Amino acid sequence: MYAIIETGGKQYKVQEGDVLFVEKLSAKEGEALVFDKILAVSDDEQLVVGSPTVEGASVSAKVINHGKKKKIIVFKYKPKKGYRRKQGHRQPYTRIQIEKINAK
Repeated sequence: MYAIIETGGKQYKVQEGDVLFVEKLSAKEGEALVFDKILAVSDDEQLVVGSPTVEGASVSAKVINHGKKKKIIVFKYKPKKGYRRKQGHRQPYTRIQIEKINAK
């Protein structure tokens, strides 16, 4: 069984037991979450696609931890003009584990 959820402006295909890195959520570590924006749910024999979401479906998950990804360097440069700008960025994330897919 799998579901397609939307969180943080992105879509994820999840199964029970999966561990995901999603955009930072405001939940504390160890806290339970419920995602209700379910775009599609599939069991072994049929696929239910929502328009835009599946009514009555939800996915429960647990927050494992929060962190920051590896640093990326943003470097702007214009040749022969002496213009150089260097900036670093570390995107925050929340690591979650999918516990249960509830489809009705």
